[in-house]
Amino acid sequence: VFIAQSRASGSHREVEDEELTRIFVMIPKSYTEEDLREKFKMYGEIEYCSIIKNKTTGESKGLGYVRYLKPSQAARAIEECDRSYRAILAEPKNKSSESFEHDYYSNNMRQEPRGNTLPFCGQPECCSFEKNESRIQESVSRRLSVVSRLPFIQEQLFALFDLVPGLEYCDVQRDAHTNSGYAVIQYSTAASAIYAKYKLHGFEYPPGNRLTVIFLEDGSDSSE
Repeated sequence: VFIAQSRASGSHREVEDEELTRIFVMIPKSYTEEDLREKFKMYGEIEYCSIIKNKTTGESKGLGYVRYLKPSQAARAIEECDRSYRAILAEPKNKSSESFEHDYYSNNMRQEPRGNTLPFCGQPECCSFEKNESRIQESVSRRLSVVSRLPFIQEQLFALFDLVPGLEYCDVQRDAHTNSGYAVIQYSTAASAIYAKYKLHGFEYPPGNRLTVIFLEDGSDSSE
């Protein structure tokens, strides 16, 4: 899905390759670049690894990049690595890396711990979603409504929204009169739902068919 979206955007080849071969991961702060390479080399040939460090103290922020030689290797790493790494495709270098790190943290720092828990950032600098006015004008929740003019296939829609960690269920319904698609998606945290809406509202799936993603009331306190 990400490969198709990128190639449909008409971007230059070198930018496209960078978008599809570099992944962004959350790691223990004790990891070295060699540790990072060792954990991810099983998915393909790695061009380089780098750990993001505090510019003042030189300490690891618990985040890192891994760049593979092929997009298929990066896709495999995202799909198969332990969920605790929160692996996603990284933004191109020509975009603001700091804002990307902040957005990533704000979506992951409140995830409920599971499996091999990694340290989360508790610094105010990690919170950026609240600064975007367009995101705080509506009541958020863990539940999303997805509407399409084309019917959904349960397995495909589940796989698309499962790219965002924390998916609890995907319930696909079909309108027999209009043949349009409708689904209810629920995540374990509001942060995951916010990120899914931010990434997938307006996403073309299949190509030429834009998804409409909005929040649904789930009975929780939206102020949280």
